[in-house]
Amino acid sequence: MADGPLNKKDRKDSQLILRINGKERDDFIALCEALDTSAAREIRAFIRGFVKSHETQASPPIPTPTIPNDIAETQEKKRKAKRDKKRK
Repeated sequence: MADGPLNKKDRKDSQLILRINGKERDDFIALCEALDTSAAREIRAFIRGFVKSHETQASPPIPTPTIPNDIAETQEKKRKAKRDKKRK
């Protein structure tokens, strides 16, 4: 276990609720107890490993579309005209 208080990023602040077969759950809990560990610890370790093993396989982020300058300038002129009209 870590020494000292947990960092904010390390705090467990969420739950994952799932349904599984009762016998599978009981077998898993019994095995965890026999191995002197907890079910939660083993599930967290699985999730961390799963995420880490798939990090490089994830698809790249979708690029944000850019607006051509002439369209952006036209939109800005319309916004400015609308603001000026409201001020009058």
